[in-house]
Amino acid sequence: MTTRTGAITGIGRVPPHLAIGLALVAVAWPLAWLGPKPFSSYTFFPLWLGYILTVDGLTVVRAGTSLLSPSRGRFALLFVFSTPLWWLFELANQFLRNWHYHLPRDYSPLAYALLCSIAFSTVMPAVFVTAELWRTFPLFHREIRWLRIAPSRTGLLAIAAVGLVMCVASLAFPKVLFPLIWIGGFLAIDPVNRLTGGGSIAAQVARGRWDTVLVLFAAGITCGFFWEMWNSRSMPKWTYEIPYVDFLRVFEMPILGYGGYLPFALELYAAYHLFHTVLFHRPDTWLAFDDPRM
Repeated sequence: MTTRTGAITGIGRVPPHLAIGLALVAVAWPLAWLGPKPFSSYTFFPLWLGYILTVDGLTVVRAGTSLLSPSRGRFALLFVFSTPLWWLFELANQFLRNWHYHLPRDYSPLAYALLCSIAFSTVMPAVFVTAELWRTFPLFHREIRWLRIAPSRTGLLAIAAVGLVMCVASLAFPKVLFPLIWIGGFLAIDPVNRLTGGGSIAAQVARGRWDTVLVLFAAGITCGFFWEMWNSRSMPKWTYEIPYVDFLRVFEMPILGYGGYLPFALELYAAYHLFHTVLFHRPDTWLAFDDPRM
């Protein structure tokens, strides 16, 4: 199989970082749930780094390449992009009040910001390596055609405006419109990516392609499961207070709340391409899970 750079790789080889990832998970998971303190309080990053390296390594085994394989620098950039993006959601939650953190002790503002930033850095790489792994399976290893939606430039601007209004409305009326934050962000950003020549879902569905949407959905719900499972017995942890749907909890999350992980994965994709365009002034050609031929 050829990589993004065209080099031939060996499908089935076991990369060293797969073993490192498995070791991190094997140590950090029981430590997070069973202690001892204070070590159990600092397991979020090593646990999710272990997940990221494990999933990326499995992708190498299945496909011969992965996100990490061709460029460690670009891979590290995912962690950099991830942190400010999740801080924006934390800012939104000051209005929404949908989740709350429980801490084992008081932290200084600086320590809290640093520890949170390190933890938030894992969000985007976790979803993207999971999407890349899902793409290696037959269900997603092809183009999936459906409706062709190709709005004009004016239509794209209108969609972006609607997305922005949805975000503002969710913050203004959080008790009723809180779900819109998970949809509005994507609708506000993705059309802008399309108009500026960056990678976008809009460009794909304009050709009737929906496979990237579905692979991101699969990645979002997969990571959502692990986020909620590992969170359930950890400390620090988070709990939810979600109006109208606060029933039938799976771990700490009400079951309907898992639906938010679907558009959230799309928001990560849109945000990545926006950040990339701003930083490099050119479209991204590194991500591979949005190409069924990876």
